[in-house]
Amino acid sequence: MDSHQQHLARGFNWLGGATILAKLVDFSTIIVVLLCLTKQQVGIGSLVVSFAMILEALNGLGTSDALVQASLVSRLQLDSLFWFILGSAVLVGAVTFLLAPLVAALCDNPSIIAYLGLVALKQPIVAMAVIPLALLNRGLRYDRIAIVGVSATLGGALTRLALAFWGAGSWVLVVGYTASGFYVLLGALVARPFVPRFRFDYAAIRPLLSFGLRAASSNLSEQVFKNVDYLLVGWFYGAAPLASYRLAFDAAMEPATAISTVIRRTALPVFARTAAEPGELAVALTWAVQRLLRLAAPLMMVLVLIARPLTGLIHDEHGHSYASSALPMQLLAVAALLRVTTELLFPVLLAAGRPGIAARLSVGILLTLTLAIFLVGYLLPQGPGIIAVAGCWLAIYPFVLVWGARMLHRDLRFPLRALARVLVETAASLGVTLALVVLAEALAGNPASWVQIVIVLLATALVQGGLYLRGRQRIKLA
Repeated sequence: MDSHQQHLARGFNWLGGATILAKLVDFSTIIVVLLCLTKQQVGIGSLVVSFAMILEALNGLGTSDALVQASLVSRLQLDSLFWFILGSAVLVGAVTFLLAPLVAALCDNPSIIAYLGLVALKQPIVAMAVIPLALLNRGLRYDRIAIVGVSATLGGALTRLALAFWGAGSWVLVVGYTASGFYVLLGALVARPFVPRFRFDYAAIRPLLSFGLRAASSNLSEQVFKNVDYLLVGWFYGAAPLASYRLAFDAAMEPATAISTVIRRTALPVFARTAAEPGELAVALTWAVQRLLRLAAPLMMVLVLIARPLTGLIHDEHGHSYASSALPMQLLAVAALLRVTTELLFPVLLAAGRPGIAARLSVGILLTLTLAIFLVGYLLPQGPGIIAVAGCWLAIYPFVLVWGARMLHRDLRFPLRALARVLVETAASLGVTLALVVLAEALAGNPASWVQIVIVLLATALVQGGLYLRGRQRIKLA
């Protein structure tokens, strides 16, 4: 394995493992929170966090990607960028304070003003972590990035749990979200201490800002379309239906979002180093797709198969079931697998020096998804409407994948045969898993919900364990 693949392997091992651990902790605590809160409280908290995540996409204004992509960065540029990022974050926080009454009026909930006030305070906190995290990523210190991410997730999860048992209502989600920013900053400064000097030179950072602003538009579009469904579902159907949709979305899409973060942090610096050599870039991308699907495909298959028994077991504080989340969860799980695959297009485009295309792609997906969900909310009632919103996510990504494959082949001379082989191998492993589950459930008769979940987990572990041993055997023979 050459040095570029070694960097990718180390990054995926550290960040991928950290992602799995973090998401297991996160999802487990979210389940507990759903049991302790009413659907109304979950829905209100989800609306606030969705709005906050859109604002947080402006964090750093894309300069983190610019720092990773740049060949050389001076200390003057780092100092100047720090103060620029912090100043812009303070401005975003101030705008959040000003917009809070308007958002509360649109949602017909005055308490949202206080929630958004806390969200505004988070902006300068996360801004101070941008430079240390970018330097860790630039130095390929995936081990430290993984530790920071897991620690922040664990801290946020414990904060949510404490507040949920205390009976804090919607504050559970808002405070947990805000606290995670503090934990990220603390971990980043421990992992990569950075003390800025009191100096600023705009001319020194102008090239980085030029690249970063184009990348930021892509990140902003991505965050908007990650959360636009929450905002529209809450607007058309109310807070309680949004809670049911959130369970489906979080279970399916949150792992995809985490995997997307792994892709960006791991692949971008390696792709940037191989962008000048199409052959090396093709090898690195194929390897990344293979590892990505090995991580994401089994997880999404598990969600598809356990959606109905899992949601049937979950009830809110008042005893209301989340069983209606099952079909949306299944649709979103398939969409998540397609989405994660398309996310690899963005580091490729950024590494190739084409952030404008990445931005236009994000905007195109955002506009299409927003329009589709708006039409669903306007035309359909709550029950079929929630299912149709999930279907909108599933419908859009096949077209993006076809466009991406054509672009890779036409513009970057990328050989698609290797990718096709990876997709066939992934489909075969999922087929074997499904066959084992069907056979086991037929032998068990009519198993209880928890038994169905155990069967799916065991079948998946058996197939993936076999693939792992087969891969190790191939390495030894090679």
